[in-house]
Amino acid sequence: MEIQEIKQRFGIIGNSPLLNRAIDIANQVAPTDISVLITGESGSGKEVFSHIIHQMSPRKHGPFIAVNCGAIPEGTIDSELFGHEKGAYTGAVGERKGYFETVNGGTIFLDEIAEMPLGTQARLLRVLESGQYIKVGSSKVEKTNVRVIAATNVDVYDAVKNGKFREDLYYRLNTVPLRIPPLRDRKEDIYLIFRKFTSDFTAKYRSPPIQLDDAAQQVLINYSWPGNVRQLKNIAEQLAVLERDRAITAQTLLTYIPHEQGSRNLPMRIENQGKEDLSERDILYKVLFDMKRDMVDLKKLVADIIEHGGGVAPQGYTSGNQQTINQLYRDIELPNGADQQFTIQQPVHAKNDNFNITHEAEEVEESLSLVEKESDLIRKALKKHKGKRKLAAQELGISERTLYRKIKELNL
Repeated sequence: MEIQEIKQRFGIIGNSPLLNRAIDIANQVAPTDISVLITGESGSGKEVFSHIIHQMSPRKHGPFIAVNCGAIPEGTIDSELFGHEKGAYTGAVGERKGYFETVNGGTIFLDEIAEMPLGTQARLLRVLESGQYIKVGSSKVEKTNVRVIAATNVDVYDAVKNGKFREDLYYRLNTVPLRIPPLRDRKEDIYLIFRKFTSDFTAKYRSPPIQLDDAAQQVLINYSWPGNVRQLKNIAEQLAVLERDRAITAQTLLTYIPHEQGSRNLPMRIENQGKEDLSERDILYKVLFDMKRDMVDLKKLVADIIEHGGGVAPQGYTSGNQQTINQLYRDIELPNGADQQFTIQQPVHAKNDNFNITHEAEEVEESLSLVEKESDLIRKALKKHKGKRKLAAQELGISERTLYRKIKELNL
């Protein structure tokens, strides 16, 4: 089937060379029975490509199921995938068929494969290599004929190097790598996709059509779209529902873009390219320590100017000048939310031949407890998103399953 026919059949919009290449690879690999690893950022459309591969394959009449590995608790994922026998664990009141049994003869799409526990990875590797698996609580070997398509939005090879993903499973899944380009690499497609979304939503809500002026189109094209197609669709729907003036200007469009990225040339998250991978907590510590060092340097500079700045006190120097200098130190504060405390210590005296100056030094007492910082970040993320764990997990850069575990561990 030609690329254009595939686009029409599966509702794919765009003519980017990177997109066309991804569709071509999916089209070529579909008739085979080999495993495919789909990589790409969140919201870029990885599940759509899993449907393309399934529907273009000889298994198209068989079952298809999509499983989000990051959304299944670690203690139950083996049972979900491979099934369990009655009494296999507390609460197993009956026998249960797993996905690999129910999808026999079809295709299983394992999304967020990098979130899969190492023990389950070993079970999956056996299925891929021999088609065999064992239910939880059983000793009987079962057979299945399932094609596995996996997807992830993280660098799996980095996970392999960090010991979080089995190397043998990585190479077994990565027989044919398929990378879905992020929306920012498909700038020529962004406006086309936006028009399709607004057209669909205005028809759905029976509202007048949306029109962007030239400046708004440039904002749309130059934005980095960290949420990719999913985020673009969300903004298109908001505009279709909320805007009374259907002629959208750049200023109006910017009000719908997240504040932390509310400009046309925005910083974007890039994949790790060998540089240090800093978590949000690490970045917070680094900022606080840098600010502490800057304050110490500033105080040293002022003291040095006073002590060596000519040896004679400026005319009219009074105790009021001393108060001004001391106030300068006290007025240097960290941003709101930084858990820093300042304690005034014993005065440090700087002398010259004609006058004495007493200024106060400050010593920063800061909490270095990782647990406290982690708890604080999680609380703030949950408060920001009104208790919605999925959004809070995205904000923190972790999976929803990991966030759930952290909440239980920290008694939040």
